[in-house]
Amino acid sequence: MSIQVYWGSGSAFAWRVLLALEVKQLAYESKLIEFSKQEHKTAEFLRLNPRGKVPTLRDGDFVVYESIAILQYLDRKYPQVPLFGTRAEDTGLINQDVCEVLSYIEKPVSQMTRPLFSGELAGKESQVREAAAILHRELQQYDARLARCSWLRGDTLTAGDIVLYPFIPTLLRAAAKPVAGPLNLGFLPFGERYPHMARWSAAIEKLPGYARTYPPHWRQ
Repeated sequence: MSIQVYWGSGSAFAWRVLLALEVKQLAYESKLIEFSKQEHKTAEFLRLNPRGKVPTLRDGDFVVYESIAILQYLDRKYPQVPLFGTRAEDTGLINQDVCEVLSYIEKPVSQMTRPLFSGELAGKESQVREAAAILHRELQQYDARLARCSWLRGDTLTAGDIVLYPFIPTLLRAAAKPVAGPLNLGFLPFGERYPHMARWSAAIEKLPGYARTYPPHWRQ
């Protein structure tokens, strides 16, 4: 049985897993879950993931969910094109990058983008501005790092890059919403504010197989 990955369009967490599979050039069966049809709540899916969330990966008889757990499983099971390095020191620093994204990027991206995507901005303008300010401070640090190297850890793409990347197009898509205009969030044009991050993002978007990972509903 081939690898099966259950994912949702626009989920940054699922996007990480799709990118990892493409970077590792692993064959997989795409199982796109439609939340509007409650496919994540079916008995069949809940047997795989009782939390009813994506991403979920099945490899033969083995099932694992939670995006970082999936990335680590794939790297251990299929070590070609390592994402977490080959030395203990590399693994430590790459996991440090991953943890920084989880600790300092994930929450403010959610706080900024959800009101803009949902159309429920009223009363949450201050929350969105505060989250945007936090993200600007973080992105300034990333832009400075990427001024010195191609990827977060030098000349090799790692799990840190894969974990961070999906949040960037997500926040830029939210910042481009008409409702975001009066807030003057300052992310656009991204290449002018963060040229090195823009170059890094473009490099990821040129990876073989990237198009297969792109959220389908964003194309509409």
